[in-house]
Amino acid sequence: MRLVAWILLCALVRPALADELRVVCLGDSLTEGYGLAADEAYPALVEQRLHAEGRGDVRVINAGISGSTTASGPARLRWQLRGEPDVLLLALGGNDGLRGLDLETTRANLARVIAMAREAGVSVLLAGMKLPPNYGETYTRDFERMYFELAADHEVPMIPFLLEGVAGRPELNLPDGIHPNARGHAIVAELVYRHLKALL
Repeated sequence: MRLVAWILLCALVRPALADELRVVCLGDSLTEGYGLAADEAYPALVEQRLHAEGRGDVRVINAGISGSTTASGPARLRWQLRGEPDVLLLALGGNDGLRGLDLETTRANLARVIAMAREAGVSVLLAGMKLPPNYGETYTRDFERMYFELAADHEVPMIPFLLEGVAGRPELNLPDGIHPNARGHAIVAELVYRHLKALL
C-alpha cells in the first residue's frame, strides 16, 4: 500500500511537459469537491472548459484537502513546486475563519505561500473568502478585508469571493449549507475560469 501511495503522489507532482501549462488549485474541501465526484469539482470543470476551447496544453491540478487551514499551505506548496507549476490558485483560509483563528497568523501563512510561489516564478491568483455574519461584525469584516490587503500588498490578482453567487443559496449547496453541490461547482468554475484565463 505504501508503494502504491508513493507512486500516486509522484504522478501528481510529475514535472511538466515542455508544452504544458500547470495550474495548481491549493485549497480545502471547497476545492477538493467535498461530497462530489472528482470530475464535478471546479478544478476539473475549469480544465474541461479550457480544453473545449482548444487549450489542451493546460492541466488544472486539484490540490484541495478537506479540513485544511492556511497552516498547511507552505508545506503543501513546497510539495507541489516539485511539479513545476506555472500558476497557483490559492484558495485557503475558510477553515481558519470558521474556527475563529487569529487573523494575523492566517495572514502570515497566506503571505508566506504567496511569497514562496512568486520566488519560484509561479503566478498567483488569490481567492477571497467570506464568513457567515454570526462570527461577529468585526471579525467577519477583518477576515474579508485581509484578502484584499494581501492582494494589494503582494500585487497579485484576486477573485473577491470564491463562492460568489453560490453561498447562501440552498439549491446550489449540499444539505450542510456550506459546500457547493454539482450545480454550485459549475458556477464557481465559471468564476475561476474568467479570472484564470488572463494568467494563461
